[in-house]
Amino acid sequence: MTAPDAVLPRAHACLTRWRELVCEVEEGYGWSGPELANDLFCRTQLAAVWRLLPEKVRTARQAELEALDERFRAATIPFPGHEQLTGQWWTWRVPRVLEVEPGLPRHRGWPMGWEMMPFPKPDQVDVVE
Repeated sequence: MTAPDAVLPRAHACLTRWRELVCEVEEGYGWSGPELANDLFCRTQLAAVWRLLPEKVRTARQAELEALDERFRAATIPFPGHEQLTGQWWTWRVPRVLEVEPGLPRHRGWPMGWEMMPFPKPDQVDVVE
């Protein structure tokens, strides 16, 4: 498979994974902060391949991508001080609902796996057991 032939399947796979991650974040993200950073790689890869897609394909799928991006924005909040970021904006957001196992310790309001956040847990983020 040549590089151009690989763009469509790669874009489709990234868009599918982005959709799955958006659904997971909407329902309540149950993994750690570093794991979210890893999961967001699908959106970063999607941004990289999107511009390589034929214009006809981009046009046909643009509304779907924009809808997923808006759903992700609605299910997350920006890092404090990063509200106006463009570019890879998705990397500077925190899920509004974090699911954790009961009784796990907290640090500055964050559950285990999120304590490395460089700011206290915002009130807009709910930690649910």
